[in-house]
Amino acid sequence: MRKTKLILPIVGLVLSLLLTGCFSNKSAMAVGGELTGASGQNYTEPTPYGMVRIDRGALKMGIEDLDTLWGKNTPLREISVDGFWMDETEVTNSEYRQFVNWVRDSIFRERLADPAYGGDETYRIEEDKEGNPIKPMINWKKALPKKMDEDQQRAYESLFVTNPVTGEKMLDAKQMNYRYEIYDYTAAALRKNRINPTERNLNTDVQVNPEDVVMISKDTAYINDEGQIIRETINRPLSGPWDFLNTYIVNIYPDTTCWVNDFPNALNEVYMRQYFSSAVYNDYPVVGVTWEQAEAFCAWRTEYLLKGLGGVARYIQRYRLPTEAEWEFAARGKNGTEFPWDNKDVKDGRGCFYANFKPDNGDYTQDGNLITSRVGNYSANSNGLFDMAGNVAEWTSTIYTEAGINAMNDINPQLSYKAAKEDPYRLKIKSVRGGSWKDPESYIRSAWRSYEYQNQPRSYVGFRCVRSLASTTSKKQKKSKK
Repeated sequence: MRKTKLILPIVGLVLSLLLTGCFSNKSAMAVGGELTGASGQNYTEPTPYGMVRIDRGALKMGIEDLDTLWGKNTPLREISVDGFWMDETEVTNSEYRQFVNWVRDSIFRERLADPAYGGDETYRIEEDKEGNPIKPMINWKKALPKKMDEDQQRAYESLFVTNPVTGEKMLDAKQMNYRYEIYDYTAAALRKNRINPTERNLNTDVQVNPEDVVMISKDTAYINDEGQIIRETINRPLSGPWDFLNTYIVNIYPDTTCWVNDFPNALNEVYMRQYFSSAVYNDYPVVGVTWEQAEAFCAWRTEYLLKGLGGVARYIQRYRLPTEAEWEFAARGKNGTEFPWDNKDVKDGRGCFYANFKPDNGDYTQDGNLITSRVGNYSANSNGLFDMAGNVAEWTSTIYTEAGINAMNDINPQLSYKAAKEDPYRLKIKSVRGGSWKDPESYIRSAWRSYEYQNQPRSYVGFRCVRSLASTTSKKQKKSKK
């Protein structure tokens, strides 16, 4: 059984990244006029905390045999994926609460710097070390007050609301909004989006009109005077590289009511009141999180890591949701099996189940659980990943289509679409993998495809993060060189 770990900065990780993040750009000296190449220091990426390395490889993605449950074929294709890091377990309640607490504390610091609450300017940084004005940011080095004066107390109490029935103070979930920016490097790299019109077509027989206008779309968001998040997708002429910077504001507090909304004819009030907030469920997978909230968590986790490093580490890749192909490749393990374990049975010779799911006869408790279970409660697959079948289904970054893998490339396959608010709802579905505690055996196979709408929280859907490898060299290659 694996003990769950909080996402905390590790001194060893920081030092290792700082030391290995320094690169020389010295050219090798020519020997006798021969080409020797430019020298440089090799980069060794340390293992990210709580993640395991999945080396690049290939698999036949999909289900080969006719599915007996629905009597339909699923897309089948041989694909290859590059290496990546993946969380060894699903993101837990305690880990996600760290995100919520960070957002809460950031709002508190902003309030402390607000003149309406005393205006302590030391909680905001508006100048660099040389005294030059910069975009205002929160001063995280400034400790929160232990003994608060009247203004500070008002700032703190503004984060809470009073339950009209019980009278208890509770965090105002509506205020827990996280703002982040993502640069769309893929859109910026497209030849049709080049700033210089003459670079948009390499065919010299084609006359390029420098007056041609390229229209691009970018996501932006703001909070109006009523405190509502307004999200817009703007279409406008390309004017510069910053047009590919997208801004998002997401309310990140999980929907704890999913336990009663998913099961209207069940007595699940205790989960609604305690599952996310009680320490009893610290090591259980977070649920009630939409795809949009999971994306925001990945962005925050990247920001949190980079702040811990004291700046941007050039070769550190951002955290993100796995693609549908990456997820299946990782779930099948080193032998590409149908389930994350090595046989087609769902329990071992002693009668112990390999995962937390709903046995086909409907007895949820047969596997020892009624709803979710602690992460890492069952054995890991051959990649060292826990709960890749059952417990909670998991968001991927891939949009869901019936064509599936057949509509994608066979190298690092992915289909993505940034749905605008005004888009039809059918364009806002994402692929969900792995099955959950409420699903039968057929749904927890590694190749089984399901979906959910990106703004729909569920009591049986969670997620885990991945990070692309900074180096594509596999362990097999390293061994062969020795």
